[in-house]
Amino acid sequence: MFESLFKLREHGTNVRTELLAGVTTFLTMAYIIFVNPNILGSTGMDTGAIFVATCLAAAVGSFIMAFVANWPIGMAPGMGLNAFFAFVVVGALGYTWQQALAAVFVSGIIFLILTMTGVRKWLIDGIPASLRSAIVAGIGLFLAFIGLQASGLVVDNPATLTSHGDLKSAPVLYTILGFFIIVILDALKVRGAILIGILTVTILSVLTGHSKTPEALISMPPSVAPTFMQLDLAGLFSKGILEVVLIFVLIEIFDATGTMIGVAKRAGLMPEDKPNRLGRALFADSTAILAGSIIGTSSTTAYVESTAGVQAGGRTGLTALVVGVLFLAALFFAPVAGIVPAYATAPALIYVAILMLREMTDINWKDMTDVVPSVVTVILMPFTYSIAEGIAFGFISYVILKAFTGRIREIHPATVVIAALFVIRFAIA
Repeated sequence: MFESLFKLREHGTNVRTELLAGVTTFLTMAYIIFVNPNILGSTGMDTGAIFVATCLAAAVGSFIMAFVANWPIGMAPGMGLNAFFAFVVVGALGYTWQQALAAVFVSGIIFLILTMTGVRKWLIDGIPASLRSAIVAGIGLFLAFIGLQASGLVVDNPATLTSHGDLKSAPVLYTILGFFIIVILDALKVRGAILIGILTVTILSVLTGHSKTPEALISMPPSVAPTFMQLDLAGLFSKGILEVVLIFVLIEIFDATGTMIGVAKRAGLMPEDKPNRLGRALFADSTAILAGSIIGTSSTTAYVESTAGVQAGGRTGLTALVVGVLFLAALFFAPVAGIVPAYATAPALIYVAILMLREMTDINWKDMTDVVPSVVTVILMPFTYSIAEGIAFGFISYVILKAFTGRIREIHPATVVIAALFVIRFAIA
């Protein structure tokens, strides 16, 4: 059955290898089960329902990737996208979480249309590589700021805006401990380093009385009803959707597409002389966003952690199928997820942020018309506490600098369109 579904021999793999690869990928990305409820829960959403929605969205997305694209890529609600959903769309811009879910749904429809018409490729090809890298790095810095706040390492200060918190407090000490556990284990190539770090801090917190003891380790999943089909489309359109949907679409395009191409190339699934399944993978990614918004979570996307499974030998959709099955199995561990404190997931946010900041090495540092827009993008995201502001000023400054330094031909029409949309947004705000 697996051979007929996934063409294992054709890809030089077998069931045992694919199962091992699926388990490996799951362990490296399972931290989202604990992180996502903490982030989205800040909007007032039911954390139990978010836990279920996270597992279901990851399972559905991975199944679609498995059967539609036959690629070994795990899917789940994306880091960065969940932060934009919670802290910018709901927290800063004042949308309800129901309206934010509607924005994810609309962005998924647009994403699907862009994919099927080929406009998605046009946008990817047209947006400068430096800006693409800067957006990823800026989101990373934004995540780091959120993690530092959640842990108490960074607190507000009337005189300087921010300063460090109580370095002797339990949350701060646990955050520091969790961070070094994750870094050391990851440096030693231990699979699931982030997950191990989260669970270690949680267990220590329970043993020392800083967190409550779970009534059971396994139980029936909580109800997903509080978030399922809770999209407020009417409220979204009455409040305005341009900025929110535009940012969702842009992040989804860069994050998912870059991740899928990178993982697929490493797996040898994109040979230059043969057809590949990138189109199917992009379609799977687009439909997964729609499914996740209906279930009740932020945008579902491809996970770069899938590289771990590829390194373990994963070459087909059977790897993604295993990932999906394991996310379904995780549904029964809701009691564990319910006791994970914010300071246990904060180290994961900070470490993921560091990994994302590596993208800054791909910025063209020899050209100031590339450097300035990129750095503006990176620093304005945390300093304005808005991913949207960073992206907007990055695109606008890029167009201005290229145009007024006599290099207007270097500006792709896609970049001009996006910059113009942001200018319109500022003009009518």
